[in-house]
Amino acid sequence: MLCDDCGRHEAVVHITQIGPNGRVEKNLCESCAAGYREFTGIPQERRHVSVDDFLRGIFNSANVNPADEDPAQNTAGELVCPRCGMSYRDFSQQGKIGCAACYATFRGQLEPMLRRIHGSSVHRGKIPHRSGGTLELKQNIVLLQQELKTCVEKEEYEKAAEIRDKVRAMKQELAAKEGGRENA
Repeated sequence: MLCDDCGRHEAVVHITQIGPNGRVEKNLCESCAAGYREFTGIPQERRHVSVDDFLRGIFNSANVNPADEDPAQNTAGELVCPRCGMSYRDFSQQGKIGCAACYATFRGQLEPMLRRIHGSSVHRGKIPHRSGGTLELKQNIVLLQQELKTCVEKEEYEKAAEIRDKVRAMKQELAAKEGGRENA
């Protein structure tokens, strides 16, 4: 397809402009598109948004007060990982965690961001089939124990007793599965 303006070169840019006169579409060659950018005020340099830029924008938008956390701080008063020495500013610029200890160090900033992105800050993951369901059973026991604790705090003792009985039954089932696997 040839350029709509000069009609001589191959069109490499497609521009759709919506204005008071309606919608105008143009197919332009590179040189005509450069002139069109100057006329419309579009910046000359091409803006490529990388995944790092996107993540950096998300990380910097986390409105969390670093003073709420207690880890080591550098002379500028910002959080620093005690294991790898990465500051939260370094993390937000690179978009990558330095080590496993960074998750604990920057927990206050990471949790709200992870909840916003993923809907949760807890990784559930997939459960391998060969585990025989014991891993899933263990996870369910932990979840029920948390629910049990909440019921006791709310003084819902009847519901707590039902959950307690479920936990006991699941623990017995788990012991039977793990015992059967050891004998096999």
